[in-house]
Amino acid sequence: MTIHSNDVQDEDVEYTWNESTMSQSLRRMQYAVRGEVVTKAESLRAEGRDIIFTNVGNPQAVGQKPITYYRQVLALCDLPNACGVDHPDIHKIFPSDVIARAKEYKAAMGPAGTGAYSHSQGILAFREHVAHFIEERDGHAAHPGNIFLTNGASTGINYILQALLSGKDDAVMIPIPQYPIYSALITLLGGRQVGYELDESMGWAVTKNELEKCLRNARQNGINVKAMAIINPGNPTGQVLDRKPLQAICRFCSDNGIVLLADEVYQRNIYHPNKKFHSAKKLALETPRCEKLQLVSFHSTSKGLIGECGRRGGYMEMHHIDPCVKAQIYKLAASGLCSGLAGQVMTSLMVNPPKPGDESYDSFVSEEKAIYDSLVRRSGAMVAGLNKIDGISCKQAEGAMYAFPSITIPQAAKEEAKKRGQTPDSMYALSLLEETGICVVPASGFGQAAGRVGFRTTFLPPEEQLQGAIEGFAKHHKIFCDRYSGSITFTPTPTLISKL
Repeated sequence: MTIHSNDVQDEDVEYTWNESTMSQSLRRMQYAVRGEVVTKAESLRAEGRDIIFTNVGNPQAVGQKPITYYRQVLALCDLPNACGVDHPDIHKIFPSDVIARAKEYKAAMGPAGTGAYSHSQGILAFREHVAHFIEERDGHAAHPGNIFLTNGASTGINYILQALLSGKDDAVMIPIPQYPIYSALITLLGGRQVGYELDESMGWAVTKNELEKCLRNARQNGINVKAMAIINPGNPTGQVLDRKPLQAICRFCSDNGIVLLADEVYQRNIYHPNKKFHSAKKLALETPRCEKLQLVSFHSTSKGLIGECGRRGGYMEMHHIDPCVKAQIYKLAASGLCSGLAGQVMTSLMVNPPKPGDESYDSFVSEEKAIYDSLVRRSGAMVAGLNKIDGISCKQAEGAMYAFPSITIPQAAKEEAKKRGQTPDSMYALSLLEETGICVVPASGFGQAAGRVGFRTTFLPPEEQLQGAIEGFAKHHKIFCDRYSGSITFTPTPTLISKL
């Protein structure tokens, strides 16, 4: 056997670790957000094509500017004292409140700063900041001992699912459509998924009858439902849960001994003027019959207005969780030593921004407002633009970062997709990519009602690009439908690509 430096090996090599002997749970796991369409997009970009990646909520990758205050504090936390907070000219370079905050954080981290491991739950002072944020938000006590700082929300979700799923018949109820981290991890961990459908005709609402039906059917089939996930505001659907539906969910979980997993990473991304974010913890504490609710809530620095995806910052808070279980989750977190210190710093900054009177306050508020106002405009423009296209229908994006339209395509297109071994929306998304350079995620990757065809797109590209992208959606949809209604072919034009 010859092994080359680039890992290319002779075709007759036999591996003992191969497709059939590897973890079959890993092999079956699917994560559509970075699936086939994205792989093709990366390949096209490598060939020199201009690609607009609207497949993932990664704000800074598509032009959102980082907020100055956050980056200044992080920079000083990383710099050695001599060329940072203790430099004689430091006040000529950084605002006084930034310097003070960096000194506070460096004292909390200790002499080694961001380069050393921390406590496995995260720096205590940062967890205290998170607890104070939750108390201010909800009006109820929060305790640093119940908070874990994590590498984004995803790591926290992973910890909890690992601790929950103990057998092949253990299950988690997940929304359909859902963010694929849930289906991917449940598959990887050998558990079962019980999907509860969100009603598109009702603005992606979930009903008590749907939840009870799904639970009853699962139990009749010997499936042990241990937890239920909600995403509020919704991903990919963009709905914001009102108080009463969220109270009903809390009661349902409490009454049935189900652990509620509240994914609340988009809590600052609310665009509808009549909508307000309600945390699951706040409503659980204020709703009769929820005294015994077991709840884990998740938040992240990747979304909101901060958009610092690469920092991998986030937290989870446990509410009314068995201390023995919490101790085992601590053991699991300790096996990974700790979350990244840059993410911990960013999480503290997210929940503890500049205060009125601080030197950086006005500029911070101005930068946040510019981001938020632009998101409001872009969310409205994307949904309105999609709804103007004959054959595309999209519910209002009340929150989050996505539009999730339903599309109507000819029967011949569905039959062609079946011949190719693809879902209709995968074939559609690949066609959209190849002909316009726009990368979206097929809706089938999130789950959807039987017979529905669609895709998820962010509205994060800069406003000057967004209108061109909407035009690209319109032109492609017409040509795609014409192609499978007749014999038209399409070659992307420089004009279309340049507009995108």
